[in-house]
Amino acid sequence: MKRSLSVPTAGAAAVMLLAFTAACSSSSSSSSSSGASTGASATGGATSSSPAASGKTYSLSFIQGVAGDGFYVTMGCGMQAEAKKLGDATVNIQGPSQFDATLQNPIIESVTASHPDAIMIAPDDVSASRPPIAQAMSAGIKVVLVDTTLTDPSGAVSQISSDNTAGGEDAFAAVKQLVPGGGQVFVVNTKPGISTTDERTAGFAAAAKADSKFSYVGVQYDNDTASLAAQVTLAELQKDPGITAIFATNLFSAEGAATGIRQAGKSGKIKVVGFDAEPDEITALQQGTVQALIAQSPYTIGTDAVDQAVAALQGKATTPKIGTKFTIITNANLKSAASQAAIYKTSC
Repeated sequence: MKRSLSVPTAGAAAVMLLAFTAACSSSSSSSSSSGASTGASATGGATSSSPAASGKTYSLSFIQGVAGDGFYVTMGCGMQAEAKKLGDATVNIQGPSQFDATLQNPIIESVTASHPDAIMIAPDDVSASRPPIAQAMSAGIKVVLVDTTLTDPSGAVSQISSDNTAGGEDAFAAVKQLVPGGGQVFVVNTKPGISTTDERTAGFAAAAKADSKFSYVGVQYDNDTASLAAQVTLAELQKDPGITAIFATNLFSAEGAATGIRQAGKSGKIKVVGFDAEPDEITALQQGTVQALIAQSPYTIGTDAVDQAVAALQGKATTPKIGTKFTIITNANLKSAASQAAIYKTSC
């Protein structure tokens, strides 16, 4: 997941429609230190041929976890580029103003009513998102789950996401490099019930518990707000003064953790490892607010999603699960080609 970047709207249930009509520039963010295979072609799954060859124009819809988020913007760019490469396929992109199933579900219902050939969706809740997605499947629409998933993903033709457990392990690997002497560590997470961030936390916790130099003191939730992240960080630092590093599972968590560290008078003494590579997070890295970022490969997720959707529509075999990789970005390697390629886009 990313994600959880809120976008101001005129009303609580307002929905933003983002239409990408131009092809996106090709870019790869698949450099990594860990993870599973990066796409259908790499795993031996079907790669679809051009729909133009069959005389069929496929209508694909991408329902983002949240609109305006660089992670999903980059994913949409990958989808648009792949749709153009394959031929006569179109991708319509929509997303809620917040990462919230109560805002996303009406979009799923509306898109289902328009009956596209396939829906590529990042569910906002592992359980609450299931009923409207199941309705889309029942209507004969092919469904590809991207980024996040469901407790019951049955019926989806493919699930494509980062290996988020491995991402949490990578975050701990970054902590070990930053704090070789060890110490107490904890996680600032968004909210429970989001598959991706729950997996990141689990991966980090397991890795930390397996290293005798470190003591994992738990996870605190910030409801996806930087202000609450600052509060829970400050409280945790007061309770456990031996904390040497914090893993923040998204942008707001990282911002808030840095604020809490500053309020505790421990700036420079506690390291922060964030997740994702939004432009704002790159700025935070350069300014020293965070010391490392775990970047996903959303562009690759997007291209793989289109390949799997079109393969399913053409009656070809699909790959049930595809895992994409990560890039660990620090100030030391920020200018490398791999790190630059991993930075998320704000537009195609």
